[in-house]
Amino acid sequence: MNTLLLFFALPISTILLSIVLQKILNCPLLVAATFFAVYLIVTYVAFDSSFLVYVILYTILAYVTAILTRLICKILQRLNRICNNNINPCVCNNSNNCSNNDDNEVARTSFTITSNQNDPVFYLTNRNNNTNNGRRNNCCSRR
Repeated sequence: MNTLLLFFALPISTILLSIVLQKILNCPLLVAATFFAVYLIVTYVAFDSSFLVYVILYTILAYVTAILTRLICKILQRLNRICNNNINPCVCNNSNNCSNNDDNEVARTSFTITSNQNDPVFYLTNRNNNTNNGRRNNCCSRR
């Protein structure tokens, strides 16, 4: 067996493909099982049974990479959620006259379609300011 293949090409491809499969499957165990199955087939087709040790190591590498990918994605989602909650609603509405009182207003959004042009344009308009039990209005974040 080629040493460069065992210690460079296969581990790098395992890491990259496990990141891709984790983003698609969202389950580290399925990613590891997929790599184990593929490498097990490759063991008996292309190599001898001594490659089975590398199969187990590559499967563990795929599992750890999938867990790290999942952890990094969750951290990025939380940071994105925190950043979106701190955005100024005046900037989101593109208006200079924003009320900063503590009324706890919630802006409801409706879509208005104009068809006077060749391509219809969607306008976002605010309507019905209601109260919302203690939460502050933020038009850019999810409700």
